[in-house]
Amino acid sequence: MNQHHQILIVGGGTAGIMTAAFLKRKKSDLKISIIEPSKYHYYQAAWTLVGAGTFKYQDTRREELALIPSGVTWIKDYAISVDPEMKKVFTKESGVHTFDYLVLCPGLVMDMDALPGLKEALATDSVCSNYIDPEHTWKVIKNFKGGNAVFSQPSTPIKCGGAPQKIMYLAEEAFSRHGVRDKTKVIFAAPASVIFGVKDFALTLDEVIKRKKILTRFFYSPVKIDSVKKKIWFKYTKPDGDISHVLVGNTIGENWVKKHLIELKYDMLHIAPPQSAPDFIRNSSLAHQEGPSKGWLNVDIHSLQHVNYPSIYGIGDVAALPTAKTGAAVRKQVPVVVSNILNQIDHGFAEKTTYNGYSSCPLVTGYGKMVLAEFKYDNIRDSDPLLSKFWDTSKEQYSMWLLKKYGLPYLYWNKMMKGKMIE
Repeated sequence: MNQHHQILIVGGGTAGIMTAAFLKRKKSDLKISIIEPSKYHYYQAAWTLVGAGTFKYQDTRREELALIPSGVTWIKDYAISVDPEMKKVFTKESGVHTFDYLVLCPGLVMDMDALPGLKEALATDSVCSNYIDPEHTWKVIKNFKGGNAVFSQPSTPIKCGGAPQKIMYLAEEAFSRHGVRDKTKVIFAAPASVIFGVKDFALTLDEVIKRKKILTRFFYSPVKIDSVKKKIWFKYTKPDGDISHVLVGNTIGENWVKKHLIELKYDMLHIAPPQSAPDFIRNSSLAHQEGPSKGWLNVDIHSLQHVNYPSIYGIGDVAALPTAKTGAAVRKQVPVVVSNILNQIDHGFAEKTTYNGYSSCPLVTGYGKMVLAEFKYDNIRDSDPLLSKFWDTSKEQYSMWLLKKYGLPYLYWNKMMKGKMIE
């Protein structure tokens, strides 16, 4: 069955719901439909706190139906392919859907097979991931008895790039509370060259790492896990390729296996899985075909309009944008897409309202402490002018912790999901 939609949104996560709600607030007579298979919608930003035992998992979940804006049609189905030339979206069960305008915001997927041994490791009681099961993370942290506590992430783009280190800071404090910190080596091993890309926030985080006596290993890209032997292997990606100096006098049992390959024993491992765009985007003409953004949705980084198909837009994690994949970024992207679509409807062309790359990473550095990292394209600090009048958000603040734990969840469910407070 062929069904036509004035505006069709693929994805009923943060971006999809916010876009539909904001469109309806701007022009109530719009005919909007959302394709989304999930029964539940999750506020994933709180999963860091769930993994640290300070937020209830059930409080991060709502029924999807309760969030669909009034007057918007919910198509409870999977999108399986898009024909951008014919303006068609093919679904698993409900047939073909045609559109005047298409907003693609299906998020991303966990590419578990891209890291050999990961699936098996996550089934053990010593490996965890807040991206998969934050309640299991808390169990692993609570039951940890000491040794190497390794925190890592892949070289692929990931949602909320600061999340792997947030849970590390909280876990380190939990280890102290549980009396095992003095027999623990906390290790952050990641592909990046620095702890954070924006200088002001990196300076603070460097002090946090120093204070907490965390061992850092940069240019470490995970390539394999053996959950029986409790070992993880990293490819050392520093351009000069010489790792001999890294292993001199090491105290954590690193083993230089061969050129560019390092083996590390773990007693606990928290890891973000490799991530990619969904297959129906990644394997289509809608995605970048080459280069570092290969497989991700190819949109103009300012207008968020597809570079080849002007009636198609991309928002959120699926889009190839040189900024962090966060809900805060979505909040600034939605008004741009809405404005451009409405201008196309009214005048036949996009208004070219622009997105400057704004994103935000609430960097929890301990129980009761948080740095609010706000930035835009080119890693330029872009802190909220109102908050900055009262707090230096590049420093650890108790007030920012309160914002993270209480303020942001309230604003998410009661404002942002209703199309409010996003301009």
